[in-house]
Amino acid sequence: MDLLAIYGGLFAIAFAAATILPAQSEAALAGLLATDSFSPAMLVVVASLGNVLGSVVNWGLGRGIERFRDRPWFPLRPATLNRATNWYHRYGRWSLLLSWMPIVGDPLTVVAGVLREPLWSFVAIVAVAKVSRYLVVAGAVLGLT
Repeated sequence: MDLLAIYGGLFAIAFAAATILPAQSEAALAGLLATDSFSPAMLVVVASLGNVLGSVVNWGLGRGIERFRDRPWFPLRPATLNRATNWYHRYGRWSLLLSWMPIVGDPLTVVAGVLREPLWSFVAIVAVAKVSRYLVVAGAVLGLT
């Protein structure tokens, strides 16, 4: 079994799941944890790193893409982007704690870029949210919760 392929695959799935691409990183992590063949800590670290870096891509896209929001190819529906923007205006950077959530989380990370959230605070808050989610998944699979 090629560890680089396993960990690289998990990283790629977690990275993709954090972008606007449809992917399910929790299922991949849970499946690998269930095999009991890999270090749970390493799996959580790799998934978290991939997911946070994928969110950084969203943040970067948000920094330059907002001017295209009315174009038909724009990756987020206007209603989704408006909902995320309203959340961000209402709760500020702390709304990024919801970046782990399906549907709302990815647009929030784009909006953080659009609204010029500093990268350091973006990464710190998103990392807390993403790592916490993977720790909960790991705890559930390993019977620690």
